Amino acid sequence: MAMGSGPNGSNLKNGVIALLVPLPSILFYLCFLSNCGGGSGLWKWCYHHPLLLVNALFFFNVNLVFWLISHLQSSHWMIDLYWTLIPVMLVHYFASHPLAEYNELRSWVAVALTWIWSIRLSHNYLRREGWQLGAREDWRFTDMRRQYGKNWWWASFFAVYLSQQVFLMGVCLPLYVVHSVEEGLKLWDLVAISVCGCGIGMAYFADTQLHEFVSRNRKLKMSGKSLVPILEEGLWRYCRHPNYFGEQLWWWGLGILGWGLGQRWSLAGALLNTICLAYVTKLVEDRMVKQHYRAEAYRQYQKTTSVWIPRFRASLHKEKNM
Repeated sequence: MAMGSGPNGSNLKNGVIALLVPLPSILFYLCFLSNCGGGSGLWKWCYHHPLLLVNALFFFNVNLVFWLISHLQSSHWMIDLYWTLIPVMLVHYFASHPLAEYNELRSWVAVALTWIWSIRLSHNYLRREGWQLGAREDWRFTDMRRQYGKNWWWASFFAVYLSQQVFLMGVCLPLYVVHSVEEGLKLWDLVAISVCGCGIGMAYFADTQLHEFVSRNRKLKMSGKSLVPILEEGLWRYCRHPNYFGEQLWWWGLGILGWGLGQRWSLAGALLNTICLAYVTKLVEDRMVKQHYRAEAYRQYQKTTSVWIPRFRASLHKEKNM
C-alpha cells in the first residue's frame, strides 16, 4: 500500500499529516499579527494586502506542500478533506486581519454558517470514506492520472491544486466582503441566511439518503443479491443531484451576502463554481450510464427527473397514464 502498512497505521499517519500540514501558514499569520503594529518590510506588505497575503499562503502551503506530499503518497486525497476546512480558516483570517471592519452580528452569522457547512461536509466526507483518511483519492483525479500518464506529476499541480485555489478563493470572496464593509443589517442578509440554511439542510438530507442507499447496496452485494440500480426516493425523486443543488444554494447564499453589501463582483465565484459543477455533473452521469447494471434505469431516470432544480416528475405521470 502506498499510504501505510495497514488501515489503522495509514489512518493514524494521515491524520497526523493532515493536522501538521497547515501549521506553516498558521504560524506565519500569528507571527504577522504579533508584529503588524509597528512592523516594516514584509509585515507592512502583509498589513496592506490582505487578499494577496492569503493567496500567497494558499499557494505555498496548499498548492506546493500538498502537491509534494501527494507525490510522496501517490494520492491526492488531502485536498478533498481540506476543501471542507479551508473556508473556515479563511473566514477567521478575514475577521482577524488588522484592516478588517464589519458589523459584528453579520460577521458572527457568517462565521457560524461557515462552521455549520464545514462540519456537515466534513462529516459526509469521513462517513463516505468509512472514517479512513487517505484510503482513496477522488475518482476524477484517478481518471486524470490515467489520461495524463507520465505528465501527471506536473499536470496535477495545475489540475488539482492551482485550480482549487481559483475556486476556493472565488467562492469565499463574500466572506472577505462581509469583513471589509461596516454596514447595518439589511433585508439581503435575511435572504442570504435563508438561502445558505436551505442549501446546508438540503445537502445534508440528500447526502444522508445517498449514504443509506450505498450502504444498503453494499449489504445486498455481500449477500449475493441483485443491487438496486438507482436512488429515486426522498429528495432524489425530485432531481438527480439534490446534494449538488444544496451545495450550490450555500455558495449562492454567500454571494448574496456580498451582493447585499454593494459588491456584486462577489457573485463571480459562485457563478464559476456552478459552471464547474455542471461539467462535473456530466462526468458523473456519463459514469452512471457506463455501469451495465444501472445503465438503462439511469437513462429512464434522466428522462423523467430534473438535473438540479427539484420539481415533480410530471413526465413520469404522463408515461404511466398512457
